[in-house]
Amino acid sequence: MSVNDPFQQILFTYFDQLQQRVSTETGDWTVKGFIDIYRRIYTITLDSKVLSKVLELLLLPVITQFAHEHDYRLVLARQQNQYPDISLIAASGTCYALDIKTTYRKGIDREGRAKVSGMTLGTFGGYFRARDSATISTFPYNRYTKHYVLGVVYTQVRGIDESQVYEINSLETIPSVARDFRFFLHEKYRIASDRAGSGNTKNIGSTVFLERLLNGSGVFANLGVEVFDDYWMNYQTKAMAREHGFAEQPYRNLHEYKRFKEQGTQILNISDESIESEVDEAQDFDSET
Repeated sequence: MSVNDPFQQILFTYFDQLQQRVSTETGDWTVKGFIDIYRRIYTITLDSKVLSKVLELLLLPVITQFAHEHDYRLVLARQQNQYPDISLIAASGTCYALDIKTTYRKGIDREGRAKVSGMTLGTFGGYFRARDSATISTFPYNRYTKHYVLGVVYTQVRGIDESQVYEINSLETIPSVARDFRFFLHEKYRIASDRAGSGNTKNIGSTVFLERLLNGSGVFANLGVEVFDDYWMNYQTKAMAREHGFAEQPYRNLHEYKRFKEQGTQILNISDESIESEVDEAQDFDSET
């Protein structure tokens, strides 16, 4: 957490409330299932999209309380694919984007690093590139001073019979499909990866390493938001590259991006007075004739 980020610091103080909303004292999820008017409870599926939406609904009252207590106007996304999930506007007009994301633990890799399933952090097309217009976004991207991700990491509990139906008096004995919740809050660039998030679609991928996710120490963290923005605003999938006439992607990772940016940098060492442009000369001629 940054000591120079008051918004992050204040919202972080609400993490205990968020934890109480989703987790019992033993670490199990507080949500046991869906209930009908006959007081029958149906177990929640392990489908990550379902879990994400339910978690978002659990967290929203706490975020609403945060907004009320600190004089932020809260604006929710009007539709499912709109960015961000929540816009928070201060009395001064300062605007923050807050996306709620979830991911689950996947185990340990060969180097002993804990890994998660990863998340998508929004598109690198659309509103991300057309930053002065509200294209599938609540406000234009440039309107937001910072872009945050409020994330939840959990462990899936497998082997639960999802077809089982319970009565309300069995509530305490119903198994939870998730447990061991951890929260994090970071600016989006700090947890982003340099790879797309879902195949050939235009989504930014997150880091898949748990420590980087919790600490906000992804591959762009030390490079800064300007490098993150430039990398993803100019990134092309294979399909995009072919459409623009390239045989292959200009770059696929940060190493290739660095070499790509180094191309043609010699001109930066030449003074403006030493550079001629036929574009300018042709325009002068056209205006005379």
